[in-house]
Amino acid sequence: QVQLVESGGGLVQPGGSLTLSCVASGTVYKIHNMGWYRQAPGKQRELVAIAQSDGIPNYGDSVKGRFTISRDHARNTVSLQMNSLNSDDTAVYYCYSRLMSRTHIAFSNFWGQGTQVTVSS
Repeated sequence: QVQLVESGGGLVQPGGSLTLSCVASGTVYKIHNMGWYRQAPGKQRELVAIAQSDGIPNYGDSVKGRFTISRDHARNTVSLQMNSLNSDDTAVYYCYSRLMSRTHIAFSNFWGQGTQVTVSS
């Protein structure tokens, strides 16, 4: 069984920084990509950042220049460094990965349980 476990959420003041981390564990065989989505109250889930298998990151327009994604292929982890945070960044952040497990030889989408990020003074 595959699990994505996030850590690092919390409360931060406007202009501050926060780092989220996610590890894919269990019967992971091959990872295509890893990244982050977020969902604010009353809004649809949106892409924050994705680290593709070729190493090229994709960012949502609202976070470009402020957030940086990094992936450790050996440890099956992905991190998100978030700088210059503002109230619009308040949301539940979900780790995402498209990967193949050893028990099901096909790529599937997996999600973490989510971690709350609140930007407030």
